[in-house]
Amino acid sequence: MSSADIKNTVNQADRKPVVIVDNVVVTYRVFSSGKKITASTARVKRSGKLREVEAIRGVSLTAYEGDSIGVIGTNGSGKSTLMNAISGLLPIDSGAVYASSRPSFLGVGAAMIRELSGEKNIILGGLALGMSKAEVNTKFEAIVDFSGLREFIDLPMSTYSSGMVERLKFAIAAAREHDILIIDEALAVGDSDFRKRSEARMRELAAGAGSVFLVSHSMKSILDTCNRAIWLDKGIIKMDGTAREVCEAYSAFVGAPLDD
Repeated sequence: MSSADIKNTVNQADRKPVVIVDNVVVTYRVFSSGKKITASTARVKRSGKLREVEAIRGVSLTAYEGDSIGVIGTNGSGKSTLMNAISGLLPIDSGAVYASSRPSFLGVGAAMIRELSGEKNIILGGLALGMSKAEVNTKFEAIVDFSGLREFIDLPMSTYSSGMVERLKFAIAAAREHDILIIDEALAVGDSDFRKRSEARMRELAAGAGSVFLVSHSMKSILDTCNRAIWLDKGIIKMDGTAREVCEAYSAFVGAPLDD
């Protein structure tokens, strides 16, 4: 055990676990055509060859209060699947997930109503996160400023680019405290100023005894934001350690610069 591992173990012993993932397995059942089983396709499954693909294969980890955990890996490694399982958005086939409170998931699939303006979506998004109408009104201006979309906030979101939508989603989610926040590639959008604001806010959330998971292909964002990182490969944890150690190992593996 390295000195860094010993230090990490001591620090963890002093903190409360907020998420425990215990030997979790998630299996996708698909036809040989690549289509997932749905209510409509289940009736004709006998006509096609059924395959089972283990997206997550016996993953175990513990996140502690104050942890900001980067989740890295190549496309298809199971990153988003694991985050969906932790947040309760995806059923697991075996194992268990324990959380001290309900995780808040901010990902590319988070729902926004495109026909409504950014202003209306801030109100609805805040209410959906459990804020009162008065609380949303109090935080409205700060949310708009954080997003950097003031000149577009009265326009329908159907006129927004995908990056603008993701910036607004993050600004809404970041406006309240989260015990457990899961962010899936949200920091890949926007300019450098927006990324700096987002990273600073994530550090604030983790410092407030929360726990943050950040899924990202940007090693720089993880190094700037996270104290810990998990490298997923083909549905298993290949490495779990300090952000620097894991990012260096992963960057060497994929042959990409660490600050890319």
